Order: sequence, then C-alpha cells, then structure tokens
Amino acid sequence: MSSSVTTLVTGGTGTLGQALLPRLQARGHDVRAASRSPPTDDEVTWSRMDLTTGDGLRAAVADVDVVVHTASSPLGDTEAVDVDGTNRLLDVAADAGVANVVYISIVGMEDIPYSYYEHKLAAERAVEESEVPSTVLRSTQFHQFVHEILETVGRLPVWPLPTRMQLQPVDVDVVADRLAEHATPEPSGRLDPIGGPEVRRLGELARAYREARGRWRPIVRLPIPGRTVGAFRDGKATCPEYATDSPTWEAWLDATYG
Repeated sequence: MSSSVTTLVTGGTGTLGQALLPRLQARGHDVRAASRSPPTDDEVTWSRMDLTTGDGLRAAVADVDVVVHTASSPLGDTEAVDVDGTNRLLDVAADAGVANVVYISIVGMEDIPYSYYEHKLAAERAVEESEVPSTVLRSTQFHQFVHEILETVGRLPVWPLPTRMQLQPVDVDVVADRLAEHATPEPSGRLDPIGGPEVRRLGELARAYREARGRWRPIVRLPIPGRTVGAFRDGKATCPEYATDSPTWEAWLDATYG
C-alpha cells in the first residue's frame, strides 16, 4: 500500500477502530482518526468530529482518499448517529472526492426487529446508494461485545439469560484484518459476510465465561417473548457458511484471562 493513501477511521476510539489503526499503519496508510473525544496520539492524526451535529466533519474528511466508517451508537441515539450522521458523512465525502467509504455492518439485520439494527440497516443502504463508491462488510458479534454483556450480568448473584439465543462470536482482530485489506482507493462493493468459527448458544458462552472467571453462580434460563429474541434464537444473527478461523470463544477467554 502506497503511503500516499490517506485513510480516515471514524469511531477511532472504539473497539474496532482501535484494532484498525495499527493494521492500516502497517499497510503504509497515512492514518487519520476521528472521535468526539479524541486522545493524544503522536502516531495518528486525530480530529474532533461529531456526527450528530456535523461539527468538525469537513475538516476531518478533507484530502482523504478512504474513509473506514466504524462510528456507531448502539446504546445512544442510534438514529442521530447511525442514520443522520452517516448521511452527513456521505455528503461531505462526496464533496471531498473520497474514493471509497468502507462500512462495517451486522449480519442478519433485516430479519431482527430491533431499533438499532433497523438504523444500521438504513445506514448500510445509504452507503450503498450514495454517489461515493463503497465497500460493505457485515460481521457477527465480536467476542468483546458478548464479554461486555456477561460482565454486566456477572455482577448478579444469579445470572438470568435467554440461554437459547444463537450467536457466532468473532474476534475483532479478524474483522479488522478484513477491513484493512479492503481499505483501498478501489472499492469492493458488498463483501461476503464474516463470522466466528462456531455458532453457539448464549448459555454455552456464559458457562465458559463463568469457568474462565471463576464465578460459580447459577445460570437461569430467562425466556423472553417477542420477535427480537426469537430471531436470535432462530439463528438469524449467524452466518455459519462464512465461518472464519477466528479464535474460538474459549481461546479468546484463555488469552484474556490466562
């Protein structure tokens, strides 16, 4: 990769953004990163940017060849950030002559009636319909995301969980490798989705986490009615035909906790 390629990573302080930055640098990119609260980093040029207001957006995108758009707000105002913010970014990218917007999306969104997924789907469609050339990669849930859920539940004396939900957790580093490979001035369109090595039930993941953490507390099946959990239970958030050789959940736990 020529060092003349300038690449901006939105959401640079997030889990995926942090995994991407060193990989892009290793490929010779002139790396920039943007966040609402940028850190001080001598190796990356940081910009303060707010997708909900557009503040700092034009300055961050100026003279950029590739934008890797990882910024998202699953626990905040998802419409303002993921839909409106993505449209603002695309408008500015078009004006700036960006050659490729690389977007990270989620497997199975159209089959899961969940507001965050609906907004991510709207953003994905905006990216693909924009005049800016694009690359779109759908991923299953990161190990880190599943870990955050179980860390929260793990504070309780009893762990109530919808144990039959099916997930296919993948290591964020594997997803970052795939995105970095396609963060080029030549867009790739819609890529094959990417998933972890195994489809697992949440109850299995919780038991492995419990063992790794040494927290011997009962896991109680919590039946949650409704179409959203039903879709997860039916495996709509998985893509077993696109499994990768990502570390398994147990291997990731072992690396995390030794």
